[in-house]
Amino acid sequence: MGFERAQMDPKHLQLAKQLRHELHQHPELANLEVWTKRHLIDFLKLHTKLEIIDQGAWFYAIYHAGKGRANIAFRADFDALPMPETIDIPHASRIPGVSHKCGHDGHAASLAGFALEIDRMGAEHNIFFLFQHAEETGDGAKQCAVMIEDHRIEEIFAFHNMSGMALGSVNVIDGTAHSASKGMTIRMVGAPAHASQPEDGANPAFAIAKLIDAIPDLTSQARNKGLVLCTVVQVDIGQRAFGLSASTGELLLTIRALYETELDQLQARLEELAQTLAERYGLKVSFAYNDVFPETVNTKESSDKIRRVCREKGLPLIEMKQAFRASEDFGHYLKLTKGAMCYIGNGEAYPQIHTFEYDFRDDIIETAVELFKGLACERREGAS
Repeated sequence: MGFERAQMDPKHLQLAKQLRHELHQHPELANLEVWTKRHLIDFLKLHTKLEIIDQGAWFYAIYHAGKGRANIAFRADFDALPMPETIDIPHASRIPGVSHKCGHDGHAASLAGFALEIDRMGAEHNIFFLFQHAEETGDGAKQCAVMIEDHRIEEIFAFHNMSGMALGSVNVIDGTAHSASKGMTIRMVGAPAHASQPEDGANPAFAIAKLIDAIPDLTSQARNKGLVLCTVVQVDIGQRAFGLSASTGELLLTIRALYETELDQLQARLEELAQTLAERYGLKVSFAYNDVFPETVNTKESSDKIRRVCREKGLPLIEMKQAFRASEDFGHYLKLTKGAMCYIGNGEAYPQIHTFEYDFRDDIIETAVELFKGLACERREGAS
């Protein structure tokens, strides 16, 4: 096609930056992104001729290159965080207690900017622009993954902005890029008793204490091949009543592992220990799970394409030495097709995501768009 070395149209770049500021001013939490989705659809309808497929909570747009061409997807998330905007910026959040402190506004604006470029210039493949809701809770990709099978998507790409990395650099890794994780709630129910006669009841405090005490051993390096973590999020036992021995309790944990198999092992060990302790102390025990994220495992072939595009376009490329502890629901797509997620640097000393001082850097929108344009031009192996 010959456009892969072309720079982004300045008008498209300005539109993408303006869109990013508009999204930033109207942040919405996971599974509540009504205005955000509508605004993105309206933007694409106004500025492109792409086909729009509205799926309720999420949507995607399609550039049709023709039959027999590969189906390649690019994904951006668009939910915000329950954090107030405390920095003084012209495009500050107008929604109290909610702000885009992870940069998903920038991800969505970058994908929209990429859509403008492809609509104008064309592409080697059929390109699917996937705008996903609810990444922060892990719900979104699990629901959107139906698109992978419906359209036989052969490959999918995404980027995340990341502080602590050189500004404008593209950072890649083969294999596991993000750990698997889930929120685990262990609930124990016993029987109340007078505080002066605790032996007449069944108090879950001792069982929960022993569970917490067992965490260092269950997550020790000696037991596991990769990183395994179990973070105590909340302990809630009994009530503020000094005449009663506690009869109910909940232990909230975030369990996390570099390898999903070891996350499953940790969950099984915690459940087994909780069952044993419940029997010992005369308690009933139950388990609940929230915010379930799979491991995100990049396909080397796809990561290599990112490397190749960076070399061709002169984009700074950095090889990551280890995966992130944090989770990312992009892993749901990579269970169904090949693909890769990379990371574009905000600067080594730039405020970290999920902090009050953070705001997505408009500087990296063009980097993301140029990277995606190069990937859209990649030919399939064996293609003439």
